[in-house]
Amino acid sequence: MKHRQLGKNKVSILGFGCMRLPVINDDYGNIDEEEARKQVRYAIDHGVNYIDTAYPYHQEKSEEFVGRTLQDGYREKVFLATKCPSWLIRSRSDMDKYLDIQLERLQTDHIDYYLLHALNKKYWDNYVKHEVFDFIKKAKASGKIRHIGFSFHDEYPVFEEILNSYDWDFCQIQMNYFDEEYQAGLKGLKLAGEKGIGVIIMEPLRGGRLAQQGLGEITEVWEEAEEKHSSAGWALRYLWDYPEVRTILSGMNDMDHIKENIAEAKTAEVGMLTEKEKGLINRVKHIYKSRIKVDCTNCKYCMPCPYGVDIPGNFSFYNNAFIFDDIEHFKNAYHGQMKAESLANMCQACGQCESLCPQNIQIIHELENVWELFKK
Repeated sequence: MKHRQLGKNKVSILGFGCMRLPVINDDYGNIDEEEARKQVRYAIDHGVNYIDTAYPYHQEKSEEFVGRTLQDGYREKVFLATKCPSWLIRSRSDMDKYLDIQLERLQTDHIDYYLLHALNKKYWDNYVKHEVFDFIKKAKASGKIRHIGFSFHDEYPVFEEILNSYDWDFCQIQMNYFDEEYQAGLKGLKLAGEKGIGVIIMEPLRGGRLAQQGLGEITEVWEEAEEKHSSAGWALRYLWDYPEVRTILSGMNDMDHIKENIAEAKTAEVGMLTEKEKGLINRVKHIYKSRIKVDCTNCKYCMPCPYGVDIPGNFSFYNNAFIFDDIEHFKNAYHGQMKAESLANMCQACGQCESLCPQNIQIIHELENVWELFKK
């Protein structure tokens, strides 16, 4: 496993994101703990030393799962990351309260990499108002957190404002070859690098979308490469090619994918891509961009819907119908695999989801489009 410097530590270039763990009966809040523990520990045993979770993941079950999984000596083998629930902060004391809750859930006395979660302009201004810098100073002094950073979901100017407002140890941004100009994007990656701030990458496979195999003309492009890799492998190699990228978080929930990603991480180097390979990646990006209809990354921040609509599930079937150019197949799959109460026509246009969506998707309008395409 290759490592890169992040703050005072050398972290594995592949990190394990505990946001999309295997679950039972498609229930996001019911982690298949036996299988998930097996997967996380396998990754650690094979060199992954950065484990990432957050307060809301798996309906607030992820941190407790990670705490149990890192028993038996595994806590000492890894650097642990979790995130302050920005949307719940109403006072200065809330920051201390949630940090203490998280330490208890994770069964540890310190967090190696603590992030202010999903920062946008609103959340950042709220943090500043409630003396976040005092919180950081005291939490670090107490030893409860070792490194401080933030994850980001807003436009580039906001990223620049936040990055310049404090001497951050690291930051976390959404980045992949499809999203070079989205949110902080490639420009933000370079700015952080210039300031000596290590960058952690989330959504490297865009919710798994960039890992899909057998997509006709896309497969033909990959076949032109002299050195063969899977679609996921090319997406990861694109990111590892940048020196500013310190680790990539993959929400892995399949043992074969874990093994494949670890194998890729063992050979990755800064500057490894040839000009031809960069050109192939760029061609594939443009093919994807021409097909996708809704920019949903399956982060599930919009869930649960108070009316039971499976918002990411609806968008997944909708996008796949266009990506795979097979509307009839995905229409049948949509009605066969989705619960009736979770379909797009159950949306009551309450707007709660739109206020939570980090991608700023017009969810209500897009759900109307989904139903127009898939209604019987």
